[in-house]
Amino acid sequence: MSREFELCPGRRVGGQQPCFIIAEIGQNHQGDLAIAKRMIRMAKDCGADCAKFQKSELEYKFNKKALERPYTSKHSWGKTYGEHKHHLEFSHDQYRELKKYAEEIGIFFTASGMDEMAVEFLHELDVPFFKVGSGDTNNFPYLEKTAKKGRPMVISSGMQSMNTMHQVYQIVKPINPNFCFLQCTSAYPLQPEDVNLRVISAYQSAFPDIPIGYSGHETGIAISVAAVAMGAKVLERHVTLDKTWKGSDHQASLEPNELAELVKAIRTVEKAMGSPVKQLLPCEMACNEKLGKSVVAKVTIPEGAILTLDMLTVKVGEPKGFPPEAIFDLVGQKVKKNIEEDETITEQAMESHGKKMKC
Repeated sequence: MSREFELCPGRRVGGQQPCFIIAEIGQNHQGDLAIAKRMIRMAKDCGADCAKFQKSELEYKFNKKALERPYTSKHSWGKTYGEHKHHLEFSHDQYRELKKYAEEIGIFFTASGMDEMAVEFLHELDVPFFKVGSGDTNNFPYLEKTAKKGRPMVISSGMQSMNTMHQVYQIVKPINPNFCFLQCTSAYPLQPEDVNLRVISAYQSAFPDIPIGYSGHETGIAISVAAVAMGAKVLERHVTLDKTWKGSDHQASLEPNELAELVKAIRTVEKAMGSPVKQLLPCEMACNEKLGKSVVAKVTIPEGAILTLDMLTVKVGEPKGFPPEAIFDLVGQKVKKNIEEDETITEQAMESHGKKMKC
């Protein structure tokens, strides 16, 4: 079982803790502060634990030519990729306003720091944990600097190999033990055959001392619920107010009704995981009393007879007698009174009554 740690104040992850659900707003706010606040409120109302954004200091994330590249996509907010990204990027003051709003309504707030300077700002902003996006998971200098900040880390693993994830573990673990990995496939939307939920199990085996989670870009909620059933302790899903809005992430995002249903389904599955101990439960007693079977006499059995298997059968009997699993233990036992055909075999009819046999 993975160790636990405090991801946010008062909220632990790992072990037997409930799954921590991150509503990834990302840049689905369309560059509009009012929409961003509506989305934070939506995440809170739907039961998510955290509202998350993506913060970049663009000149540190992209080189000059990347920012000057013409961007003619139907999702573009500008003539160049730089203009497009600037439109979607909130200022430091706007981030402070969003964090304050999240605190006021009672939901955790953080962001993926998409470059080292963005991490510096988020550290100053005092976010509870850093999210490392898949694009920076193999950025080892970035990982070292982020880990040294001392805040918990959630690290996605899209586009990476198991070998790389072992390297990530070896870099981060000695510096900062409070981190987890998320299985992730970086495709939008993600097709079921590319999800590879079994990687969750592989991570649990390879990294047994950290929690493992899932970051999904598929449509619908079924796969994410399955990830939680497999033991995902952190779950991240992109969210939107409208899948038809302009932007490449909206189609792979959950609308409010879907997010609410996902949270509800996860909490139901967590209850259903229950105990590994298999036993007759109190809730089963009524069914057991009505339909539970007993060993009965297949033929008339005279007083003093030694029971053989061909004397016995199993039926729903009245009154209750020995349960079916006791039938082989009854063979070779002596009866101390006549037992009529079709009569329940009870403990009182056995010479061993009060010694070994249990009804």
